[in-house]
Amino acid sequence: MTLIATDDFKPATAAAPAAPLVRARRGGRVRLGPGPAIPFGMQLGSLLLVASWVIGSGLGLIDPRIFSAPWTVADAFRQLIADGRLQEHFGVSAWRAVSGLVIGVAIGTVLAVIAGLSRLGEALIDGPIQIKRAVPTLALIPLLMLWFGIGEQMKIITIVLAVIVPIYIHTHNALRGIDNRYVELSETLNLPRWTFIRQVVLPGALPGFLLGLRFAVTLCWVSLVVVEQVNATSGLGYMINLARTYGQTEIIIAGIVVYAVLGLASDAAVRFVERRALTWRRTLSQ
Repeated sequence: MTLIATDDFKPATAAAPAAPLVRARRGGRVRLGPGPAIPFGMQLGSLLLVASWVIGSGLGLIDPRIFSAPWTVADAFRQLIADGRLQEHFGVSAWRAVSGLVIGVAIGTVLAVIAGLSRLGEALIDGPIQIKRAVPTLALIPLLMLWFGIGEQMKIITIVLAVIVPIYIHTHNALRGIDNRYVELSETLNLPRWTFIRQVVLPGALPGFLLGLRFAVTLCWVSLVVVEQVNATSGLGYMINLARTYGQTEIIIAGIVVYAVLGLASDAAVRFVERRALTWRRTLSQ
């Protein structure tokens, strides 16, 4: 018995290849990544937001009594700088933020390394950190005020508590994600513990640490805004709160702009360090 191939019956091998595969062969390799980098792409969204503010204010779409126009805010900036108030408040805020950030990063990193390299350390440290993670730092301000008063100590401790959590979470997660083969190789080579930490643990945890640092920098400025509006007599938050009392919307927006610029600049600095320190990684962003 002979089988005759007709239009209704064709061998599977005779089927035409799928259209996407044909296009891939004719046009070369298919690129699935996000594409080439856009010059100043990270600033594009912010520039569009500012442009919308300028256009909306110029066309009268934004009520100046509710949200001051950009030129009014610029005049407020000039006046604050001429009076020296902006420099004074900025210096106080920067000192609080840097102090809290440095202390919080150091404590969070040490706790993450201890919990990441020791089961006993993890049992003792991870639970309290997870509890702190579930409790907003701002909810602790009344208790911190009772313990430490309303001075500089309370403000810096609030920032420290906010910074510790993201540093610990991301660094600890990166430590636990290190390939166990590197640990076995280090044990085979009889590496001292400090050498193992310096050459294996710290490089392996660096991507997670830098990611946690980006979150920590953001939370640092967020916490600073709040603590400086709680019985403070100096700082950008105090300046904003005082302007609210007198209904000076342009000064409030000027303070918010300073906070936004500081946040963006801090995040950009961490991302720059991340690109320099992790050049060995091949990611979608490259």
